[in-house]
Amino acid sequence: MRQSTKVLQVAFTYVGTIVGAGFATGQEILQFFTEYGKWATLTILLSCLLFVWLGTKMMLVAHDTGANSYEDLNSHLFGKKAGKWISFFTLFVLIGVNSVILAGAGSVFMEHLHLSYQTGLLITLVGTYLLLGRGIHAILQMNSIVVPLMMTLSLFILFHTAGHPGAANFVRLETDHSMFATWLSPILYSSFNLAMAQAILVPLGSQITDRRVIKYGGILGGIGIGFMLMTAHFAMSAYMPGIVQFEVPMGSIAFALGAAIQLMYIFLIFMEIFSTFVADIYGITLQVREHLKVSPKLITLFIMLSCFLLSQFGFSSLLSILYPIYGMLAVIWVAHLIKSPLGSFRDKRKNE
Repeated sequence: MRQSTKVLQVAFTYVGTIVGAGFATGQEILQFFTEYGKWATLTILLSCLLFVWLGTKMMLVAHDTGANSYEDLNSHLFGKKAGKWISFFTLFVLIGVNSVILAGAGSVFMEHLHLSYQTGLLITLVGTYLLLGRGIHAILQMNSIVVPLMMTLSLFILFHTAGHPGAANFVRLETDHSMFATWLSPILYSSFNLAMAQAILVPLGSQITDRRVIKYGGILGGIGIGFMLMTAHFAMSAYMPGIVQFEVPMGSIAFALGAAIQLMYIFLIFMEIFSTFVADIYGITLQVREHLKVSPKLITLFIMLSCFLLSQFGFSSLLSILYPIYGMLAVIWVAHLIKSPLGSFRDKRKNE
């Protein structure tokens, strides 16, 4: 039973790491899948396979090599010098992305709870600092609560959509996109999200001692991501093309289901933002610790302060430049992950 619990914790943490604010709002799914019409069902299956295979492999490689941070993994994949520069660029992108994530938390408080923007930022920062004091186990426990709730809401929306007049749209919608763009989209989506997720999946894989827990947790997590992708795509397809006009497409569907579902959705959106922010700050702290021999708490505070300051001025314009560059790098990163052998360093810890 204990091993089964650990498998579920790994799976839920994997899902929670990928299912960030962009995923939960539906905007990412709309842009990478639903806009490609009937082909999206097949491209989601491809993306699911990539998450099952490569997410699991990333954690196993981290386990086998004893990688404590994503810089350790990148050094293994690319060599020490190239890995260092890739990790530095990843660090810069992660801090930028998390400043936007933090800003998203402030927006939730301001737009939906009618509290000040700064209140949302401060509650998120204080909660993150307190939770990180408990280490990776707190992240595992948090995702073990948030992710099942998100899946429950997804099921509720799925059953509601089944009775909608446009329920069959997911198999009949046409697209103006080329077949090349259609099949490239899931590869880019999976590569980018896996490259971003290394901040938490690498230390997670390193700290789980049983490879079977990592293996089954990764497989179950990848399937869970695929399920949530498919559910959201099915729901949004039923409302195409009108759903494209909404900034939060999944929110527009959830809000139509009544006040109780609306409140649950708002709560889960914030918790997804919060859980992603916590996990990323944890991973960034581990990476920075390898270069600065100071207290992890001080590093965490400095990183959160950086995100707080950036969230005041906005980072979207810079990220619009960094995202495509990092997206191309992510595809190269995934190619190196595919080539990396498993098991070569399996007994490293035993020999040290």
